[in-house]
Amino acid sequence: MKKVMKRMHVYISGRVQGVFFRAGTQRTARDLGLTGWVRNKADGSVEAVFEGDHANVEKMLQWCREGPPGAAVRGFDAAEEPYTGEFGDFRIVFKESSL
Repeated sequence: MKKVMKRMHVYISGRVQGVFFRAGTQRTARDLGLTGWVRNKADGSVEAVFEGDHANVEKMLQWCREGPPGAAVRGFDAAEEPYTGEFGDFRIVFKESSL
C-alpha cells in the first residue's frame, strides 16, 4: 500500500518564542520522519513547513496546536500545499532569507 504524502505550511502565534518551540518542533518532526523547516518570525510568531506521510503530518499539526511546556498557542493557521519532496531533513532556520 502506497503512503499518501502531504505538505502543510503553518503559522503559530501566542507565547511561542523563548519556550523552545522551534527545538521541540524539530525533535517531534524528526521523530515522526518529517522533513521541512521551522523559524521564528519578527512579529513573535513561528512559521513551519512539514512534509511527509499524511498521518504523521496530522500528528505534527496536533502537536503544534499545543507546543512544548511553557508555550501558549493562541493562533494556528495551516494551509495545504503541493507535496514537493524537496527537503532532506527537518531543520531550524534562523533567518527568513536563508530558505
